[in-house]
Amino acid sequence: MSTAAARHILVETQAQCEELKTQIENGADFAEVAKAHSSCPSGQQGGSLGEFGPGQMVPEFDAVVFSGEINKVLGPVQTQFGYHLIEVTSRTD
Repeated sequence: MSTAAARHILVETQAQCEELKTQIENGADFAEVAKAHSSCPSGQQGGSLGEFGPGQMVPEFDAVVFSGEINKVLGPVQTQFGYHLIEVTSRTD
């Protein structure tokens, strides 16, 4: 079974998500941005979600984690919780 490790930042609006993505692409540290802005409790761990398998996250999130480029900031991804920036840190097939 595939597994992945990822970290994410969860915010309320697409505009805020895009602004944070720009900051990270311009050199801001993902973990520090997560600690400062993410509304998910994982933000305090730099957004880290640890390792998980398919089906453990909501479908929109899973689709990005199990198909997106590794070590690249992906998103905004909209789910029922809000807008996410996602960075897949590792994945096994």
